[in-house]
Amino acid sequence: MLENYLPILVFLVLGLFFGIAPMIAGFVLAPNRPDSEKLSPYECGFEAFEDSRMKFDVRYYLVAILFIIFDLEIAFLFPWAVVLDEIGLFGFIAMVVFLAILVVGFIYEWKKGALEWD
Repeated sequence: MLENYLPILVFLVLGLFFGIAPMIAGFVLAPNRPDSEKLSPYECGFEAFEDSRMKFDVRYYLVAILFIIFDLEIAFLFPWAVVLDEIGLFGFIAMVVFLAILVVGFIYEWKKGALEWD
């Protein structure tokens, strides 16, 4: 019984090794020569002129939500299309209801102006 779990244990050990060994090698083998430029908070060539906690426009979040919605839609459509013959009419109607809900959400976002940039 335990011999069935040996490949899983080997994969876990190898995965941990290949994940942790490069980090340890980087700490051990990398040169450590800190100076004031490397230790400064900004390495982009100029001093910060604004607070890093500035407010973002809410449209960025709306676009992100739209992306997540339509990404999930595609993630559900592919397996549904593969098993459509097996699930029959009930599965088809369920997907039509799901897509209708997404279309209503899309129309709502469109009417609110989330897709328009100034």
